[in-house]
Amino acid sequence: MKKLLVLLFASLFIVTSCKKVEDDPISSTSSYKTMTTYMVDNDMDLPKIITDWIVAPPALADVQTFIDGYDIIDIRGAADYANGHIDGAVNSPLADILTAAGNTTKPILVVCYTGQSAAHGVVALKLSGYQAKVLKWGMSGWRADLAAKWQGNSGPTNGVAAIGHASWVTTATAPVVSYGDPELSLSGDGAAMLKTRVSYMLTNGFKGVANVDVLNTPSNYQINNFWDQVDVDHYGHITEANRVKPLSIANGEMKNMNPKKQIATYCWTGQTSSMVTAYLNVIGYDAVSVAYGTNGMIWTELQTHQYVTPTVDLPVAK
Repeated sequence: MKKLLVLLFASLFIVTSCKKVEDDPISSTSSYKTMTTYMVDNDMDLPKIITDWIVAPPALADVQTFIDGYDIIDIRGAADYANGHIDGAVNSPLADILTAAGNTTKPILVVCYTGQSAAHGVVALKLSGYQAKVLKWGMSGWRADLAAKWQGNSGPTNGVAAIGHASWVTTATAPVVSYGDPELSLSGDGAAMLKTRVSYMLTNGFKGVANVDVLNTPSNYQINNFWDQVDVDHYGHITEANRVKPLSIANGEMKNMNPKKQIATYCWTGQTSSMVTAYLNVIGYDAVSVAYGTNGMIWTELQTHQYVTPTVDLPVAK
């Protein structure tokens, strides 16, 4: 009996000792460090991801040359895609964008309604090794009859949520605090961890929040105004907002994001903030993008970055 127990123990030791290390989740602290170190070492820190990521619609005379330069993925709903899309674009849900990208041979252009959801897709693509860009303003920048979403959320009557609101202030932004890292428990090496988290971000879809929700209850969020200081000084900001820009892992600014609170980022148009939000969700934060940016809050005050309905309609296929 004693000999049998010894053999059984030896067998269990052999089985457990042969188990691959990468099958075991790494501790929350080590997972974050392993993954983010891999990202920095492979030029995937946030400032790299939000470099050269957006392109404006072309002039009418340049449309075909523009189209020929990209493999285009349109992530709008199937009915809207069928109603009019850029010639050659393939239709794919955001969640499946990496599958759609598998058939590409050129840089990828991601198209949505406003340029906001597309930014989530571009983060996933760039973190997965593809060259990819957002079509600025989405199909709302391509032609006027497809611009309803931007028209309904910016302009003299629709983009003034913060005008006169008590939560839009001209005082100094809130002091920046250093927090701990997000808690992640992931398996594998840095590349495998990143793949898991990109899939997580895509599965959860576009993470946005209405500007009125942030304006009415700013204390529910850590708010980050992703502007340069000169613009904050000129226009003001949402009360309690920080201003953390640049936002980098390597330089330590990411530690100024609170992993225990939902982070609401806003910019001019909701497109850059969507890039930042997608990235933050990949690396373990709970983050949302303030939809339509300050075009949805102080449109009448903006002297730059203002959405304007196209005056020239570019061609679409049906």
